[in-house]
Amino acid sequence: MKTLKKFGIAFILFCSSCLVMSSHAVQAKSYSNHQLRQYTLKLMKKNHLRGSIEIVKNGQAQRVSLGYGYYSKKTKNGNSKLLYPVGSLQKMITAAMITQLIYQKKFSQNTKISRWYPKLRYAKQITVGQLMTHTSGINVGGTETNHGINFSENGAINWMITRANSQANTGRGRFNYNNANYVLLAGIIRKVTGESYAANVKKRIIRPLKLKQTYIYQQIPRSKTDAISYLYQGGKNYRNSIYANRNVVSQLPGAGNLFSAASDYFKIQRGMINGKILTKKQFNYLSHLNAKVNTYSGGFYLKKNHTLKLAYGNFGDTHFCNWMQLTTDNQNGIVMFINQTYGGKNRLKSVGYDILKHIKADTFIKR
Repeated sequence: MKTLKKFGIAFILFCSSCLVMSSHAVQAKSYSNHQLRQYTLKLMKKNHLRGSIEIVKNGQAQRVSLGYGYYSKKTKNGNSKLLYPVGSLQKMITAAMITQLIYQKKFSQNTKISRWYPKLRYAKQITVGQLMTHTSGINVGGTETNHGINFSENGAINWMITRANSQANTGRGRFNYNNANYVLLAGIIRKVTGESYAANVKKRIIRPLKLKQTYIYQQIPRSKTDAISYLYQGGKNYRNSIYANRNVVSQLPGAGNLFSAASDYFKIQRGMINGKILTKKQFNYLSHLNAKVNTYSGGFYLKKNHTLKLAYGNFGDTHFCNWMQLTTDNQNGIVMFINQTYGGKNRLKSVGYDILKHIKADTFIKR
């Protein structure tokens, strides 16, 4: 009996050690910067992705680009002339500027938005924080559909108010992701500062960080050009080319009218905690707003016990896709700006996750 008991204990210990060895065996190996570059290019080719990816390992960033951002002119992705629509990744920038104004004591996250929008339905019950966390109940459809109008900033905000008043509210305090929330935040920035949203982006984001590839769409200089999006289709690259439509862009101040590059966007992320845009304390405030009901707060999702920040963006009916997953200290992660896609967003994120596993094991999540 004792012999059997000893055998049983030994067998359990052996199985445990096998499990440990097995878990170590499947753990992704961390790569050097050179290996990361080669691996990323291989993955992009295999999955027919074209664009630029900013890879961050131990605080050091490198850009990996593949293919053309403007195929007919043979302008390669990564070229300093090319700008890509930031899409929903812009929301974090808008929320950061709102946070600056809150810390300047212009208002609080609990201020009712009827102060600026007296004609907006339910405005007396909706707070600034609820706009920032998509819990306002405002539900405007067709915000990324071309309505045939090239709006001014103020025109877009007024159009959004009219649309919000004509559509049903989904209920305050419940998460409902909608671009209208951030267009209204852009309007608050305008009203509080007495300057356009575009002027605030230049003053509060672009100049402090000395960004060279970040512009509001209407202010893109002639020396730059916005990229074109494509599909991998029928076994060929650069099919079904689509621009970001200027009418759709004009509808989305604060939520989709910023153009940039992956490298500039990572600089913006650094600025969120180094004092150039926000301090660490202010970033913590932004990411823990009172109105949040899930992990979304201030333009992004905070995951894995607050150690990761994630945001995904696309643009209207184009093929552009952007994905960010970074540690909250900005020491490790990726920023993907993709202008040719193949498959849905989960395929894109899977490629990103394959890269992330080799930056730092057991740190990131799939999506």
